[in-house]
Amino acid sequence: MKILPVSLIRDADAYTIKHEPIADIDLMERAAENCALWLQENINKDQKLICFCGSGNNGGDGLAIARLMFEAGYKVEAYTLCAPEQMSGNCRINYDRLREYGKKRRLTCSILQESGKFPLIDKYDIVIDAIFGSGLTRPAEGFAASVIHHINSGSADVISIDVPSGLFCDVTTRITPEPAVIHATDTYTFEPPKLAFFFPENAPFVGFWELLDIGIHPDFIDSANVQNFMVREEEMALLLRQRDKFSHKGTYGHALIIAGSTGKMGAAVLSAQACLRSGPGLVTVHVPKSGVNILQTAFPEAMLTIDPAEDHFSAVPELAAYSAIAIGPGLGMNAHSAKALKFLIQQAKIPVIFDADAINILAENKTWLGFIPKGSIFTPHPKEFERLVGKSSNNFDQNQMQRDFSFKHQCYVILKGAHTAITTPDGLCYFNTTGNPGMATGGSGDVLTGIIAGLMAQGYSSLESCLFGVYIHGMAGDQVHWEKGDYALIASDIIANLGKSFQLLFRNNIHTIYGKF
Repeated sequence: MKILPVSLIRDADAYTIKHEPIADIDLMERAAENCALWLQENINKDQKLICFCGSGNNGGDGLAIARLMFEAGYKVEAYTLCAPEQMSGNCRINYDRLREYGKKRRLTCSILQESGKFPLIDKYDIVIDAIFGSGLTRPAEGFAASVIHHINSGSADVISIDVPSGLFCDVTTRITPEPAVIHATDTYTFEPPKLAFFFPENAPFVGFWELLDIGIHPDFIDSANVQNFMVREEEMALLLRQRDKFSHKGTYGHALIIAGSTGKMGAAVLSAQACLRSGPGLVTVHVPKSGVNILQTAFPEAMLTIDPAEDHFSAVPELAAYSAIAIGPGLGMNAHSAKALKFLIQQAKIPVIFDADAINILAENKTWLGFIPKGSIFTPHPKEFERLVGKSSNNFDQNQMQRDFSFKHQCYVILKGAHTAITTPDGLCYFNTTGNPGMATGGSGDVLTGIIAGLMAQGYSSLESCLFGVYIHGMAGDQVHWEKGDYALIASDIIANLGKSFQLLFRNNIHTIYGKF
């Protein structure tokens, strides 16, 4: 799914209004109806809704939602931050509708005064934030900022409509000790999603967010030229390839994983197991001598090449037989390992997946980056990325540095996090939507590296392997989350649930695999 910048979101609304066709006030009503339905499914009627509405279209959404929720039998109080004559056209229409509807039904809409008192908010109330929308161009200040701070000072749940008021969508929000930005418990945002929602610096403002379809015209979305995308299940399901009845293990490639050192051989086991579970025909693990018995015992399905060194990686095996190469899990930072990694870069004729200590070694030898094979993949966590690329002042700047690195070195970077970001050599960025906090555990990254290596061995492109690998990794983690919760999740659980995740994607694929399920 495309992530549109704010300028294109406005154009998308205008295009929909013209080509559906639909009146702009009716498009607003449709958005409000979708929000109201979602609220009705998630809010108890015993709770009072307090709606704070601004002067623009976001305020119009809030006023329409207040009316619709009152019609549905909810207790509602509505407040505007300005007089009717200061409202935008559609906001004024919904203000008048609310006033007219409420005349005989005890629903009022009060105008807040700068010199007056703000309404009391009980901890059991639900606040509806519809003060500012996605078009905000400068920080909230003055009276509006005071209302935002009043809402934030309470302990009630806050639901923001489209965007938490005060948050910028396309650039970093100015962070001060007490920024005038709503701290939403939930955000009900209208398609398409907003870039700011994918960055951890905005998590305290956005909370849990839900994407609502308001029927933006698909022709506009299809033709929009964007740089950011949200990865969804239906798109990943279509990437899955059917297996031929007469195929054999040689059909699905041979992956090489260079991993492990004394005390870190578990990383090699996890990566190798995840690799084979992702579908390649063969997996070979290159380990130091001390890891032979461990690998042969823990994972008999894997083949081994044995390094001359006892406890670390020191020599590159013959590479011609392999259709994918990954290096780094549990590798260590031995000087001999660094020399061997340099030799691997020089010898590899196919893209290489660099993880963990392989990234850390390259961070200390940045001149080698100019020689990595095109289409290679880096899988850093934030600290490894910082060592490799440098520090950034905010997540927007970090994302741009990630894009620049991918472009400069013609590689793919998977920056792991809550919404793992995948950047491409042509400057695009894809944000993942699977996974959970329980996956922040030792070995989870080793599993991801193995999955990506397994996909590449089968002939998936670097981009497909990144997108699909990250998605299925998070999907398997989510299966564990529902069964065991976040605290008990360990990396081997993710591997154990890969099969179930592949099955779920197959069932959602538009193709029929070997007849009916």
